[in-house]
Amino acid sequence: MAYTLRGRIESRLPAALLALVVTPILTGALHRWWPVELAGLMLGVGLAFDLVYDRVLDYQPGWAALPLGLLELAAVMGLVRALDVHAPLAPALGLFAGAWLAGQVLGHAGYPLLRLSYGDDGGELGRGGPAVAAVVLLLFAGAAGAARATHPPTVHLAAGVHRGPIVIDRAETLTGPADAVVLGGIVVRASQVHIHGLTVVGGDYGIDIDGARDVTVRGTTVRGARLDGIHVRRSSVTLKDCRVESGENPWAQGIDISYTFHLMSLVERCVVTGGQEGIVTHSAMAMLRDNRVLGTSLRGISMTEMSMGAVERNSVHGAVGVGILCGDHSTCEIQRNHVSGTRDDSADGDRSRAGYGLVVQFGAIAELERNRFGANPLQVGVFSDAWIRPSG
Repeated sequence: MAYTLRGRIESRLPAALLALVVTPILTGALHRWWPVELAGLMLGVGLAFDLVYDRVLDYQPGWAALPLGLLELAAVMGLVRALDVHAPLAPALGLFAGAWLAGQVLGHAGYPLLRLSYGDDGGELGRGGPAVAAVVLLLFAGAAGAARATHPPTVHLAAGVHRGPIVIDRAETLTGPADAVVLGGIVVRASQVHIHGLTVVGGDYGIDIDGARDVTVRGTTVRGARLDGIHVRRSSVTLKDCRVESGENPWAQGIDISYTFHLMSLVERCVVTGGQEGIVTHSAMAMLRDNRVLGTSLRGISMTEMSMGAVERNSVHGAVGVGILCGDHSTCEIQRNHVSGTRDDSADGDRSRAGYGLVVQFGAIAELERNRFGANPLQVGVFSDAWIRPSG
């Protein structure tokens, strides 16, 4: 079909109605903002591409709908990632696919039946076009209003010192500048909590998360906790761009995610320094990627006690005894990590602490791919019925 620009836009808008009808339902059911953000991105990307199509495609054959749809999908998902829209992959793809299929059905069957001159008019809908645009705008405004009404509140901490511990027992966003300092820790006992941009000092646990889901900690610094910098139990968390400083505390751990086996957690782009262990999981499912762990006194990164997950693209330097551990019947994907400067700590006879870049032990299974363990006294140690194998 030889579309006009108006025809492209008017043909696209009714298909967008499907996403905009579903969006308020998802927002109300999930108490999430992402359906509105995703629907807005889909519509915005589609309209922007229509401007490009109008210039480069004088005639658009029917078969071109699939590759153009994939191109738009790639653009939408790229923006979702770039703008940090918290849309789960499967629902996001389902929403896009539903709207795209609705557009194909309307374009090939619905519009030609309802308007016999549809093809000759370049896809224009005549007098119905402006009415459809008005309905789309009204639905989008309604969806945004519904999302806003159910969106958790945001609490802003001013610069300066705030005495803690701060206890969060409802869904909310707690945010502030980096010089907003919480003394004594933050305690999270509710789901859908977001902590952004703060500095947390002291406490037994810097940030204590227990029995919660969908908790996000981003751009936050934790220092001087007596036990764990970030302590996670029975919860699903996303930790990004954080910094945990334990200093020379012989009992401290940087990030401890434990007993969350049926819940997936992510630790990404965090810097952890000092303490016993940098990042450790026990009986948990987790993705640990693009983190830096420096100067730990026991191990750099540990995935143990029947944990499952991936340790990817991390840098571990200056650990004592072991750089990365996969232990106790865990299943670990160890990929593209760089471990260096691990120091021998086997004076008491424990051969597994002889300065290995990676240790796999006690029935664990590790899949390895493109890691760099050479800058250590020993590279890989396998003990007590454990297995290693190439990834894939």
